[in-house]
Amino acid sequence: MIAINKIPFRHATPNPKPISSVPRFSCPVVDFNLRFTRKTRKKEGFRLLWVDESGRMDLIRKLSRGCLGHKSKKDKNVEAEYVNGGVDVFDDAATAAGSKMQPDHLVITVNGIIGSAADWRYAAEQFVKQLPDKVIVHRSECNPSRLTFDGVDLMGERLAEEVNDVVRRWHGVQKISFVAHSLGGLVARYAIGRLYECSTRTRSASDPENLLKEGANTAGQHLDQFYEARIAGLEPMNFITFATPHLGSRGHKQLPLLCGLPFLEKRASLTAHWIAGRSGKHLFLTDNDDGRPPLLLRMVNDGDDLHFMSALRSFKRRVAYANANYDHVVGWRTSSIRRQDELPKENLLLNDMKYPHIVHIEKRNDGDIASKMSSSVGTQVINLEDD
Repeated sequence: MIAINKIPFRHATPNPKPISSVPRFSCPVVDFNLRFTRKTRKKEGFRLLWVDESGRMDLIRKLSRGCLGHKSKKDKNVEAEYVNGGVDVFDDAATAAGSKMQPDHLVITVNGIIGSAADWRYAAEQFVKQLPDKVIVHRSECNPSRLTFDGVDLMGERLAEEVNDVVRRWHGVQKISFVAHSLGGLVARYAIGRLYECSTRTRSASDPENLLKEGANTAGQHLDQFYEARIAGLEPMNFITFATPHLGSRGHKQLPLLCGLPFLEKRASLTAHWIAGRSGKHLFLTDNDDGRPPLLLRMVNDGDDLHFMSALRSFKRRVAYANANYDHVVGWRTSSIRRQDELPKENLLLNDMKYPHIVHIEKRNDGDIASKMSSSVGTQVINLEDD
């Protein structure tokens, strides 16, 4: 969500079709955009979306799924292959044997609380329809319905295992992206921490990238070394979340349904696990497994065996979409990782004819971002919540 890093990609054998013999399982620059769209209700109002470049089962389902429950008719060229562990959506012509343009980009979609793979049906079809020869979309189904109460860590482990299974089935893919909704964003962040790999490679003078370097050794001797980051063995491209409570749901109107009333927010922190199990403890930062700090606080750094921040930095593009208004479950500050006073004033909004939905862009230089990250990454969650 903050930095944009370019990582060289790994060559893979162009054979994207799943192999039948294998069991089928299914920062340097920050741009901020705001979006206004009129509500489709009788009462006049605006729906504000922040874009950062860099209970009851039924009640939770209705409140959390939002606009992702769109239904559509399947396009004739879009195929959905139901496998144990999820659904693969792809263009049949593009993935056919002998196709000249075979997809090399795997997109993993992750549902939110009380969700399922069906939540991403429409979006997955649109991805494939727009980019038939470029993407294969996997709608994750390892954490559906009540399993979303098991906790971010257990759900993240299941997602990591599912992603590894998908990568093994689609041998032609070289790149990977994650698109997650609500709680699924935290699950995806945990999963990439598990899937992260980093190796040291030696670049020789014969490599095209080094031919123009000053002092390149034309004798072909090794010139330098560099680190190569991978997620599940693939080149990390995009990490995108929609209305994800990155800072949790504890206090300070992070859960707008409670209207910011201190009494209700305190009671919610104490009783969240009654409704959402271990996931509720993680969201309200009340977990203390083995005396350790809350999981969401640990996820702002690399751990001993889970490289949360290194994995996140490895993606070339990180985006957080946040509803500034009318989201009753996830407040805009926790989903955009911003303070209330950072919301731009209406008189500073842009009016771009080419991109009418983008009404605000904020840019920061590399030095500011690096300085801020180095000085506050360990306590960022606490500071932003003002606790």
